[in-house]
Amino acid sequence: MGNLPHRMSPDSAPPLAHPPDWFGRNWKWFTPVLVLVALGVFGGVFTAILGAIKSSDAYQGAVARAAASPAVGAALGAPVAGGFFVLGNIHVSGPSGQAQLEIPVKGPKGAATIYVEAHKSAGVWHYDTLVVQLDSSKQRIDLLATKASGSGK
Repeated sequence: MGNLPHRMSPDSAPPLAHPPDWFGRNWKWFTPVLVLVALGVFGGVFTAILGAIKSSDAYQGAVARAAASPAVGAALGAPVAGGFFVLGNIHVSGPSGQAQLEIPVKGPKGAATIYVEAHKSAGVWHYDTLVVQLDSSKQRIDLLATKASGSGK
């Protein structure tokens, strides 16, 4: 029995140390990179959606009408430009569609919000609601009431 290796009792055995897996070795740099990639993807999708809304005919027409309105020009100054953060949605299917938008606009004298409800029929947008609400006084300017009726309502 002199050549047998010494056996340790279970109480005195050192704990088994498993080598850390890949994440255990790399979590300090991987976690921030993963967060940055997720934020980048979210930001890219958000920017793409805003860009699609801002390039729509419903948005462009609403901002153009607000900029051309003498009442809006007097309240906000010229030029009137659309803001960054547009709320709402647009759904288009071929020559028809619907839009509900809340568009921030600003000019040298102040800021306002354009509220838009529109529908697209036979390829043409018709505005059901087109109201500019001034941020400073909460005054509302109805762009449809001041516009002569005709094509594109």
